[in-house]
Amino acid sequence: MPCLKALGGIRQMNVLVVGGAGYIGSHAVKTLVEHGHRVTVVDNLVRGHRQAVHPAATFYAIGLADTPDLVRVLRDHAIDCVMHFAALAYVGESVKEPLAYYDNNTAGTISLLKAMREAGVHRLVFSSTCATYGEPTSLPIVETTPQAPVNPYGWSKWCVERVLRDCAAADPELAFVALRYFNVAGCASDGSLGEDHDPETHLIPSLLLAALGRRGPVAIFGTDYPTPDGTCIRDYIHVEDLCEAHILAMDALQPGDTRFYNLGIGRGYSVREVIEAAKVVTGVSIPVEIGPRRPGDPPVLYADASKIQRELGWAARTRTVEPMIATAWNWFRSHPEGYGDKEPV
Repeated sequence: MPCLKALGGIRQMNVLVVGGAGYIGSHAVKTLVEHGHRVTVVDNLVRGHRQAVHPAATFYAIGLADTPDLVRVLRDHAIDCVMHFAALAYVGESVKEPLAYYDNNTAGTISLLKAMREAGVHRLVFSSTCATYGEPTSLPIVETTPQAPVNPYGWSKWCVERVLRDCAAADPELAFVALRYFNVAGCASDGSLGEDHDPETHLIPSLLLAALGRRGPVAIFGTDYPTPDGTCIRDYIHVEDLCEAHILAMDALQPGDTRFYNLGIGRGYSVREVIEAAKVVTGVSIPVEIGPRRPGDPPVLYADASKIQRELGWAARTRTVEPMIATAWNWFRSHPEGYGDKEPV
């Protein structure tokens, strides 16, 4: 039977984390375990790391498309709620390989929803993205801002939100929350987990790898945007704050709920501002170079996250980018080769 025992005001649940060996997913698993939940992880390890999975979690090397295997896991572990992080998430790659993004992100989620329906699991916390908004006409971005993605990554997530709405309309038991992230940053405060992508395209880890001398200059993709310093502006949120929001959202879900929340700190940092912050944190003069704009990059994105604060009481504890970089720097210095599972070049 599902485990919904009260635990300090929070229901203890059996949670399936899909994509739980990835950057955000592994941090979510850690947070769930620390909150007393029983956690099962599914990840195909194409971009995740087995070493990142918390030892208290049960792990299965399964992909989103493996519907029958997902059904077995959901049933065998009497899952109460699914947290879904298993997505391809490189904007530039999505422009070059759109089918891969629609196949994994959209079709993969449909496979997961089929498995949930067959196993009788009705609660889902979905990792969505601010990329569904595209280039907003007004800022900050609220949940009712029109959604008009400008790249296949954003469209693949928008499609999932559409599918979720339609499934909820057809099934009154289904409850879901779609959390629209802005830029996730930082690593576990205790240094146990970090960010290890191959290739690494995210700004903060790229800067830290350059500070360690493990890569060359970091490209600034475009300096002619309509922003104060000409570089893109983004809202950054610490990964641990993000994970706490997931648990609050999971606990709040009731049958029939269809919730959408922005997750961010409510202000933006330009690429140049992040570079300067990284130099301060590391004490290193990090080499950078100017490159062309990347396709599908809006100039400015930052959130209004007041809705989730009003409804669930969540607000980011880390409100500036420097401490986010500091937790990442702590991990990168002690793990210069990441999780150490990459094939030698």
